[in-house]
Amino acid sequence: MVQACHEGGSEMILSCGDCMDCMGELEGGSIDLIVTDPPYEFRNGHGGGTFGTDNREYHGELQGIDKGIKNDVLEEMLRVMKVPNLYIWCNKNQVRQYLDFFEDAGCTYDILTWHKTNPVPTCCNKYLSDTEYCLYFRKGAQLYGTYETKHKYWVTELNTKDKDVYDHPTIKPLPIIRQLVENSSLPGDIVLDPFMGSGTTGVACMETGRDFIGYEIEPRYFDMAERRIKAASTNAKVAKSLEDFL
Repeated sequence: MVQACHEGGSEMILSCGDCMDCMGELEGGSIDLIVTDPPYEFRNGHGGGTFGTDNREYHGELQGIDKGIKNDVLEEMLRVMKVPNLYIWCNKNQVRQYLDFFEDAGCTYDILTWHKTNPVPTCCNKYLSDTEYCLYFRKGAQLYGTYETKHKYWVTELNTKDKDVYDHPTIKPLPIIRQLVENSSLPGDIVLDPFMGSGTTGVACMETGRDFIGYEIEPRYFDMAERRIKAASTNAKVAKSLEDFL
C-alpha cells in the first residue's frame, strides 16, 4: 500500500510494508536524511526483579518482533542516502552494533540522549530505564542549527499523552524529532523514516517544509500515521490561512 500526497507544501510518500522491500525501490543516493526509531533489542536476563522490563504493559506486544535490526538494513540505509546522514534511536544493547557498523563505514558520530524525569519504576536490582539514546552518524553532511538547538540531551517527562492519543508504545516527542530534522536538513530535502511508527518524523517534516518518505510494516500503525499526518496538515493550513488574513 502506497499513499502519495502533497501535505502543507511537502510531498509525503507513505508505504505499508517491509522497509527492505520498500527501500529496494529507491534509487541510490536519493535521500538527504534518515531519522528513525527501529525496533529495540530486548534481552531477557537477571537484574529486573519482579518489576523487570519483561513485565511492562506493552512488552507483550513487542516481544517477538523487537529483536533489533540486522546490518543488511543499515547497509540499505547507506545505499539510499546521498551521503551518510542519519539519526537512529536505540537502547544500550544496540549501541555497540551501530557504532561498530558506522565507524567501519567511515562515519563520525555523536551520542544524543533523552532523559525522562518520571520513568517507569523498574528499579529492583537495576538502574532506572530513564535514558534513551539517539546516535547521529554522518560523513560529509552539514550540521545546521544554532547554539540553542545543538545540545546533546533533552530532559522531559514521559510523553504519555502522545502514547494515549496515537496508540504507539515507543513514540518519541515531536519537538525532539523536529529539532533533529531542522539541524540536519534544509527545506525541500527528502527525509526517510524506514520505521515510521505513528508518523512523528513525517509530521516534523511537514511542519518544517521537508519532503518525507515513510515505511511501516504494521497496518495498524500505518493507518494511524497516515491519519496523524493528514490531521497535522489540516491544522497547518488553518494556521497559514489565519496568518495570511492577519
